[in-house]
Amino acid sequence: MWCIPPEQNADFVAKMEDVLAVYQRPYDPQMPVVCMDEKPFQLLDERIQPIKMSENCHKTKKDCQYERRGSCSIFLFAEPLGGWRNAVAHERRTSEDWANQIKWLLDEQYPSVEKVVLVMDNLNTHNISSLYKIFPPDEAFRLSQRLEIHYTPKHGSWLNIAEIELSALATQCLGTRRIGQIEILNDELAAWHSATNISQKCVDRQFTTHDAGTKLKRLYSVVKF
Repeated sequence: MWCIPPEQNADFVAKMEDVLAVYQRPYDPQMPVVCMDEKPFQLLDERIQPIKMSENCHKTKKDCQYERRGSCSIFLFAEPLGGWRNAVAHERRTSEDWANQIKWLLDEQYPSVEKVVLVMDNLNTHNISSLYKIFPPDEAFRLSQRLEIHYTPKHGSWLNIAEIELSALATQCLGTRRIGQIEILNDELAAWHSATNISQKCVDRQFTTHDAGTKLKRLYSVVKF
């Protein structure tokens, strides 16, 4: 849900301008800017198999009845200036799942960079402390030192480019389909992000701190000098 923050919200403005400043940085391969977000997903199976509308049509008729197969959480990372994104589903949304995803991001996707500049929302599991809950102190410290974290403000999901990527994923891949197994879902997610990484260019975000001061002026506190 996209909410409108209250007027003269200093906390929103502070976090918004911080994130916008990060997006305005020139591309640095040693400090890539990566956005991260999560999306809950309901696993549903067909109770009655869909019927093809015709032999030459890929569309099918579905029965309104379905079987619930539990839920999962889709983790998505996106590097806007690198034209890269990755989506994977986990059975849960816990500190352990987030910490393991961060370790994968740092050690497998960006093993040789100085730091990863990570933009995400302030969910309770999206915290350095999650690393210390899961890994030994030395390992948690090593990982944390390779992160530069910037949190989006409350009611400011539109500032997270990973949120936009999730919207594209929902439209281009998930749609109204029923997927009953997490293994099948992960196959679909891998196919989507692999094809998108090949075909899509980088994200050209044009909304700046100057634009925010003009178009979202009502959010700024009235300061009398």
